[in-house]
Amino acid sequence: MKEIESIDFEIIELLFFAYRDFTSDPDAILDRSGFGRAHHRIVHFVNREPGLTVAALLETLKITKQSLARVLKQLIDSGYITQVAGPEDRRQRRLYPTDRGRKLALELARPQSRRIAHALQNLDDNGRQAVTAFLSGMINSEPGCETKGRYEAKQEHTR
Repeated sequence: MKEIESIDFEIIELLFFAYRDFTSDPDAILDRSGFGRAHHRIVHFVNREPGLTVAALLETLKITKQSLARVLKQLIDSGYITQVAGPEDRRQRRLYPTDRGRKLALELARPQSRRIAHALQNLDDNGRQAVTAFLSGMINSEPGCETKGRYEAKQEHTR
């Protein structure tokens, strides 16, 4: 019984419900185009970091090349993302959002941003920092996992 008492079911359930609602608005938008959450993640990260390499995107998303290939092909064929050979290494593929891709990324981010703003509206800067610290703490920081380091480096760069 002690093992069960150490499980924080309240936070687990809040995270489930928050994620469900956080993704519901973009899901409805994506559904109109026949896209799903995998498309959303790719459009989001390519829009946030134009010129992102396919290798870096694979590392960020923690997916296989096979998983990425189908979804990325759909986004390229539909005119949301363009792929360009790297300037030094022609085998390297860099990804850029098209105007259409940028518009989709923003359309998907706006309702999520509104949810975040609503959730943070009664918090001061310390509250926001606590939320950021909590979410950052949830990111895997095991050796070989570069996601947290990439996120932290990006945050330092934008400050």
